[in-house]
Amino acid sequence: MKTDNPLIVQGDRSLLLDVHAPLAEECRNALIPFAELEKSPEHLHTYRLTPLSLWNAASAGFSADDAVQTLEKYARYDVPASVEMWIRDISERFGKIRLITGPERMVENIKEQFLYLLCQTQAIYKEIKANPALKKYICPDSEEQPESSFLIRLTDRGIIKQLLLENGWPVKDEVPLKDGEPLKINLKKQTLKGQELVIRNYQTASAKALVGDKGPGTGFGTIVLPCGAGKTIVGMTIMDMLKTSTLIITTNISAVHQWIEELLDKTNLTKDQIAEYTGENKEIKPVTVATYQILTWRPDKTGPYPHFSIFHERPWGLIIYDEVHMLPAPVFRVVAELQAVRRVGLTATLVREDGCEGHVFSLVGPKRYDVPWKELEKDKWIAKAECIEVKVDLPLNKEIEYAVASSREKHRIASENKDKIEVVQKIISKYGEDKILVIGQYINQLVEIAQLLNAPIITGKTPNLERDRIYDEFRNGKIRVLVVSKVANFAIDLPDASLAIQVSGTFGSRQEEAQRLGRILRPKERTSRFFTLITRNSVEEEFGSNRQKFLAEQGYSYRLVRYTGESDEL
Repeated sequence: MKTDNPLIVQGDRSLLLDVHAPLAEECRNALIPFAELEKSPEHLHTYRLTPLSLWNAASAGFSADDAVQTLEKYARYDVPASVEMWIRDISERFGKIRLITGPERMVENIKEQFLYLLCQTQAIYKEIKANPALKKYICPDSEEQPESSFLIRLTDRGIIKQLLLENGWPVKDEVPLKDGEPLKINLKKQTLKGQELVIRNYQTASAKALVGDKGPGTGFGTIVLPCGAGKTIVGMTIMDMLKTSTLIITTNISAVHQWIEELLDKTNLTKDQIAEYTGENKEIKPVTVATYQILTWRPDKTGPYPHFSIFHERPWGLIIYDEVHMLPAPVFRVVAELQAVRRVGLTATLVREDGCEGHVFSLVGPKRYDVPWKELEKDKWIAKAECIEVKVDLPLNKEIEYAVASSREKHRIASENKDKIEVVQKIISKYGEDKILVIGQYINQLVEIAQLLNAPIITGKTPNLERDRIYDEFRNGKIRVLVVSKVANFAIDLPDASLAIQVSGTFGSRQEEAQRLGRILRPKERTSRFFTLITRNSVEEEFGSNRQKFLAEQGYSYRLVRYTGESDEL
């Protein structure tokens, strides 16, 4: 027994991290590659070993031995033998089924239409052969290697990987990817503003982790970097490496415009080579930037998605899924077809509220690169942040209404607590040197706050030209306080924002917490502050604990304040 060690490994594959132990922070960083955070109360954080967490680790070269050695290094008590055996058994499943090109004996026209699913053992082969969900997609290949391989159609490559993952078998896809249309794209040494373009070491490393040497097994996957860490630069670095026609899909029109501005500023691409494919403009050029919304639009709820055709309009050599954790479920169908194209998912968090992390793993690709937020903060690549949760009492005249309300109504009453507005005003008054974002879920509440502060507001109904103008004025310092709805959660670059006040959120979404914190993490000299206003003794407290999981996973902690009307508390 090592009483000073921070980790307790339990037989149910949960890991308890004592946050007060001397090696707690070092241990937390060591767990990130292969364990998932589940709970984060004050003293003990709970991590969980899952098949997906181990397969993500395995795909990045992190072996079962690495995981076991990490647990043994930090464990306070002996690691249960059953846990060690389970880690080895699950990790070893990665690579037991491989997807490769068709056998050499095939004639070329047939070989181009089929792939070869190779099982390492006859037991695995028989398990797959007996699976009713797979029967219509697989054909035993008895001539070449009986009892070990199947032929599958090229067009079923994605669905096969998805189904096998659901059945506990991650596929190691070793089929070479097709080269798309060549495109001479290079990063500039100087931007249009005359600034030197510096590619940070982790940005280069993450791009190389995906591209590799273009050989089998490289060219697809997910890169996880904090908001403010320059994921757009990573995407452009990959484009520079591959030099091919590229389709970029992102979350909204403002993000589309920012991608286009960045491409023009930092690469040799011209306006004639870049197109916008949105509800406002529908052009396709060698580099095309589209929104998820336009792709998932259809005239009626049962009809086809007419804009899915964009995926086949050009011989794309690269598809970039910006904020891949937002990838809408309908797009997964198309992603399943595009398995021969190099592709990268960029995100700050792989958390999906719909539990579809496995789809991202099998269809976009496993995690290829990850770096802890606090590590980038230590190296001053992102700002140091202080997180403060302010608990506000519910007004007396709302207590009965709250008591008899439904769960959903309780959340709205707590979120729209009128006393939060006074707190917002006092925070803005106290931090007079900061550029401030007020972020919320409910439009009526945000409109009232904007009117009281005499500040501009951006919601889903704000026209795109007006939205871009307001963002520009905030960046240029003409506006100090900006009120925004959840439309600003994703892919918006507001580098000078140094303080955010979250007045309401979406039922404790960890994904949303990541993005909102990221709005203030661009590198700057001052400490950034992230205030969350919570109605005391309400459902918001429960949802707040869920949001805190994400911050704890990244190494942040909340300072808790009960607001009593004194601004010095804030």
